[in-house]
Amino acid sequence: MTEIIIRQMPGFKKAYKKLHHNEKISVDDAIKEIVKDPEIGDEKKGDLAGIFVYKFKIKAKEFLLAYEWNPKERLLMALGVHENFYRDLKKTIK
Repeated sequence: MTEIIIRQMPGFKKAYKKLHHNEKISVDDAIKEIVKDPEIGDEKKGDLAGIFVYKFKIKAKEFLLAYEWNPKERLLMALGVHENFYRDLKKTIK
């Protein structure tokens, strides 16, 4: 099996850094799911074409993880709750 490269954009790093330890574990599990099956997320259309968003829960909150992928790499773009998520994501890709 080939090694998958995981890269992080600054917006993702900033959000990840603010999480508690147990929340980081849940995010790490979500990243493992994306590495195994990159098509697990919903592919977006329009301004966000080519970006996938994977939804998962941490306790009772639903988190969204935006990423792009190709066979050798996963680019983690954004992480957060639904409020203003897509608006902020659009700002990062411009």
